[in-house]
Amino acid sequence: MPYRRTPKVQERLDALRDAIVAAAVEQLAEHGYAGCSVAAVAERAGVAVGTVYRHFPTKAELVVRVFRQVVTREVEAVRAASAGPGEPAERVAAVFETFAARALKAPRLAYALLAEPVDALIDAERLEFRRAFRDVVAEHVAAGVKSGVLPAQDAVLTAAALVGAAAEVLIGPLRGGAVSDVVELRTFVVRSLGGSDVRHA
Repeated sequence: MPYRRTPKVQERLDALRDAIVAAAVEQLAEHGYAGCSVAAVAERAGVAVGTVYRHFPTKAELVVRVFRQVVTREVEAVRAASAGPGEPAERVAAVFETFAARALKAPRLAYALLAEPVDALIDAERLEFRRAFRDVVAEHVAAGVKSGVLPAQDAVLTAAALVGAAAEVLIGPLRGGAVSDVVELRTFVVRSLGGSDVRHA
């Protein structure tokens, strides 16, 4: 008969896997993708290198799991931030303001998510990351168009363009550049939607 893991054994394995992923998140946040070696993750997690490989056959697969965990958390954060009261354009602006603020608190991690050279498997995950944010933005753009608050436009196309532009704006500050462009991001987002920013009227 095939071996069947008991619930306690499975629970220990799941806890070990979670510890490895948590260590990888910390390593990525401190040293970026280039510095997130399996050996470094194993040392941080307090396990043997072979143990990491038993759970994740390659570094890329480990980092994909990290990306998925971090992206889920970030999407939930921007979704919550954009769920408050306000016009659709304000809700869209809240998505980008929240993402930018959180990214600047963990710049190495955010840079790895957005732009650091990575393996093809992780690059594909990065596209899913952008699509997740695009979908949050598109919901609010579509609602604004439907209510007549925003001019007619393709909500998905607009959202994709805004996510791409915001990512480009953040790359400099995440690598240690000035944050002045991030301050102007809200104005750019609102005006791109067809609205106006009273602070710059």
